[in-house]
Amino acid sequence: MKILSKHELFDIENHGYSHKPLSLDGRSAYGIRGTEGMKEVLQEVMQNQKLIYSYTGRNPRYFRSGTAYYDDVTLEVLKDLELKAVNYDVLGDAGATFNKEQMIRSAGRVTRGSIFLYHMNQPHKNIAEGVKHVVPMLQEMGYSFVKLSDYDEYLK
Repeated sequence: MKILSKHELFDIENHGYSHKPLSLDGRSAYGIRGTEGMKEVLQEVMQNQKLIYSYTGRNPRYFRSGTAYYDDVTLEVLKDLELKAVNYDVLGDAGATFNKEQMIRSAGRVTRGSIFLYHMNQPHKNIAEGVKHVVPMLQEMGYSFVKLSDYDEYLK
């Protein structure tokens, strides 16, 4: 994390400490039990905020919950914590289960402003091989890549 945080292509942002859906009532998503109650919501967000700050020296500005699930109350909590909730619109690797061809097909769903979801935390999977094909393909189509912080004004 320290190395990536110093690289100009990366912003290290908050994805939750335990990768749980952010829910006040414990709602599950994809078979993963969500946070339950305000204490657990705050713990899921703030424990990782503090950890990331300890590694990078900066507070994350964006949050995406595990499974990308939020309820209305937790979205307000994030706003009160001065974090922007973000999501993705292109499921790039389906939790690191796609092969290269599936990743290329998935990337074909891109539109202006798309946010892709890839899992670089699965080194035993061959996600990098798919990304090596997707990036040049999208560049040839006229797309460029930016960090969330470069795109901030367009995020809801």
